[in-house]
Amino acid sequence: MVQVEFVWCYGGTQVFLYDSFSGWSEGMPMSLIEGSSTVFTAVRDLPPGRHQFKFLVDNVWRIDDRLSFRQDNTYGTISNFILVTEQGLITPIIESFTPSMVIANEIPQPILEVSSSSAVQQGPVLSLPVSDMYATRLHLSMHMSSYTTYDLLPESSEVIALDVNMDVEEAFSVMYRKGLAVLPIWDAPSRRISGMLTASDFIFILLKIHQRRAVLTNVMHEMRTISTLKEGKLEFRREGASSSSLAYRSLVQAGPDESLLDLAHRIVQYRISAVPILDSAEDGSCPKLLHVACLGGILKHICRHLGDRLEYLPLLQQPVGSLRLGTWRADGGSSGPFLLTLRPRELLGYALHLFIEAQISAVPIVDDEGALLNVFSRSDITSLTNGSVHAQIQLDQRTIAEALALVDGGAHNRYQICEPSDSLHKVMELLSDPVVRRIIVINSDNKHVEGIITLRDVFTFLLS
Repeated sequence: MVQVEFVWCYGGTQVFLYDSFSGWSEGMPMSLIEGSSTVFTAVRDLPPGRHQFKFLVDNVWRIDDRLSFRQDNTYGTISNFILVTEQGLITPIIESFTPSMVIANEIPQPILEVSSSSAVQQGPVLSLPVSDMYATRLHLSMHMSSYTTYDLLPESSEVIALDVNMDVEEAFSVMYRKGLAVLPIWDAPSRRISGMLTASDFIFILLKIHQRRAVLTNVMHEMRTISTLKEGKLEFRREGASSSSLAYRSLVQAGPDESLLDLAHRIVQYRISAVPILDSAEDGSCPKLLHVACLGGILKHICRHLGDRLEYLPLLQQPVGSLRLGTWRADGGSSGPFLLTLRPRELLGYALHLFIEAQISAVPIVDDEGALLNVFSRSDITSLTNGSVHAQIQLDQRTIAEALALVDGGAHNRYQICEPSDSLHKVMELLSDPVVRRIIVINSDNKHVEGIITLRDVFTFLLS
């Protein structure tokens, strides 16, 4: 038997895994991983061979359309497929299946509703041979395989971890002052890094206040520390799932000897923004927090080492407008997710719900003509701790423009702009700046927003 990890990256309250090996008879509960509000995982022992699987998300049948899938001609059911080899390798099945191909012993399931996961990015339209595309991706993979997370460690830096019993208001204030979107949580009794505090946690508090129409002091009394905040957030999800079995999975972390390729795959797969690098002593003593790694650090390493070898990386010379990686404005024949934008006068509460429901980290703010004015992101929410503005916050009264006015002027460097004709390499160079988290693609003639490209979009595209 081979241990296979299944991942559902698209959110939900309660997620179950069903597969053909179990006869579709009993769903396996999937656990939400620590540090993410959308990624669920489950580990299953499977024998070598071809297996079908699907997900039951909030009582709706779903598939992951990033993976291979087929429709059964007899029953009309749709399932994902994987191939487990005798060597223990799990390989996605990439060949095409015809409707006449029926898997032996498949037991059909009643379909409540079948929908795809909505792919994270649109398919590229390349103007170069497939061999050049493959060569670029192979070259980048070999480079990342040749270096470890230890190579990301700066010569001198400050590594911050927050005590699990720290006052939650002070914790978010630290995040704001340091300009950080995520911080590790230190659990002294167990002598380990137990989780990550993110801007999404602060959004949870604000939405909880708004939902109850309560005053902040009452909610903060219930979630006074980081520990009680995390417990309250988990309990909230349990109530929504009507199940006490829902639990966080252990922290996603990495060691200093793991390759950059493995680290990048892990961040992309689990849809998290950062991973703590921990050096565990052989004697079992307290692990040492060395660094908090993110995709931006990996990209900076790639650009520093491969910037003068572009002749061997033809894919990076292609214009992003032809690759269409990321999310783009709806136009005619476009497919996949379309770009979401907001006006400055939109209410803050609407933007926060959009972050959660659409599972996005930022949204461009445009004028009535569609020209770019600013970008509002999840990490900007912590600016509300400045001067304790959050103590009087009313999500249904305060606008996005008012919230952005609280963001430090220097924070506007957190995004950069490019044009559809700019190369992928230029976008990578811009994103390699640790302050920059996303690129807004604009039309040079009218400044209209055409698309948005994030670090995750770039790595998803390069690693695919």
